[in-house]
Amino acid sequence: MKPTDSGTKEAIKKEYDFSGVSGVRGKYHKAYRKGHTVTVYNEDGTATVQYFTQEEGAVMLEPDVRKFFSTPEAVNKALRMLISVFPEKNRKLESAHK
Repeated sequence: MKPTDSGTKEAIKKEYDFSGVSGVRGKYHKAYRKGHTVTVYNEDGTATVQYFTQEEGAVMLEPDVRKFFSTPEAVNKALRMLISVFPEKNRKLESAHK
């Protein structure tokens, strides 16, 4: 459904108007990467709690980089091409650090 402009500014309560407030980008990103808990309160009064963490080996791409890669396969292909440019000596050093 499309929102309508029929009096929406007047219909918004003052405490929900954040137009004069600026947010801080990335304020919680470190804590989010460590893991977070989501609690869903069900209609029957019970609560479901789920804990989420970032998968091992997962990498978060910045938005400007993300727009160039539509799939994980595209990211891996680009990184493999970059790795192939490294001299063989450096590739052996990199794999030894794992």
